[in-house]
Amino acid sequence: MDEIRETELPGAGVRYDFMTAAGDPVGVLVHRTGRRELFVYSQDDPDACISTLRLDTQDARTLAELLGASRVTAQLVALQQDVAGLGIDWVDVESGSDWAGRSLADAGVHTKTGVSIVAIIRDGAAVPAPGPDAVMQVGDVCVAVGRPEGLTLLAEHLGQRRSA
Repeated sequence: MDEIRETELPGAGVRYDFMTAAGDPVGVLVHRTGRRELFVYSQDDPDACISTLRLDTQDARTLAELLGASRVTAQLVALQQDVAGLGIDWVDVESGSDWAGRSLADAGVHTKTGVSIVAIIRDGAAVPAPGPDAVMQVGDVCVAVGRPEGLTLLAEHLGQRRSA
């Protein structure tokens, strides 16, 4: 198997990059929502994207099947995620969000979403295990743990609109 580089993109997801045998740089961005974007970069300039293909979850499964992946493997991965039922996400606090400037307790983050904020990243420094009086400020990144639907709800309250 060729080398695959994995890059965590806070607030977006994970990007995987590899080079084809023909020398074409290719990337796949896996969004937290399950949506995928397939990128083909220029051989001359690896920062220049030649083409982008946006795939929803079903599109990604179909393409994987056409490329030879097993549906059984995909179903086992989905089952494992369902059993665990837990996700972690980095969510940006955006200007104009419902909860910017409010404390975790005042916003009722856990009560309304079912997720726990396990850290707040502000100006490059982490505030681990923030207490209920911790205030979410525009520009912060909240590190949250919970069920996927709760993470999506948190992102909506913090101003980050996800597209599936």
